Amino acid sequence: MTTLHPEVLWAQRSSESDETKNVIYLTVNLTEIQESALEYTLEPTKISFKAKSGNDNTGSVKEYAFALDFFAEIVPEKSSKKLTTRSFYLVLRKKEQQAEYWPRLTKEKVKNAFIKTDFSKWVDEDEQMGEDAKDDEDLDNAMGGMGGMPPGMGGMGGMPGMGGMGGGFPGMEGMGGMGGMGGMPGMPPGMDFEKMMKEMGGGGMGGGAGGPSGFGGDDDGDDSDDDGPPPLEDAEPAK
Repeated sequence: MTTLHPEVLWAQRSSESDETKNVIYLTVNLTEIQESALEYTLEPTKISFKAKSGNDNTGSVKEYAFALDFFAEIVPEKSSKKLTTRSFYLVLRKKEQQAEYWPRLTKEKVKNAFIKTDFSKWVDEDEQMGEDAKDDEDLDNAMGGMGGMPPGMGGMGGMPGMGGMGGGFPGMEGMGGMGGMGGMPGMPPGMDFEKMMKEMGGGGMGGGAGGPSGFGGDDDGDDSDDDGPPPLEDAEPAK
């Protein structure tokens, strides 16, 4: 059986005063790890891992393994591990308490395509105060209720009677887009809303220049000021 290299994700925290926040988060991103075939060794300067993943009944079993030397020492007896159906997750306690991050996970400065930053847990060094990493289950729970906007909220096109208001709310853009509001509750079937608005603006309902009361017009019904400019005074005869 060919041995494969699993994907290894990592993130970290650092602290000079709190050893519980001076850790490496390491995740072997591998599903269906067979616990009976798991071989795992953690030492102050290195880690080794070997396991089988898959289902024997379906013949999908594959073998995975890796080993690496850490950039600096960790404390195995103060580290912890957890095996789930999706991964093998470890919290490794750094031996030296310092404010600075490790510049990399491995001792040697070599590029490894299987070792990647765990962005779900990573926090920048200068932003880590008060931040705690969350494991995969916590992240799933946090995102569970964020499935998107309710149906019909896209661009407000699905709200009853709002079909023609594509121009947005600010200023209502002269109400020009309301001609498509044929589905407003209470509107009689076949009512031409745009025609009604024109009639209202033309004095048919007694309002001022802005239309009927409630649409910006005067309430006294006097539209004498809206009949155009006053007549010119008669010119005096030439002397």
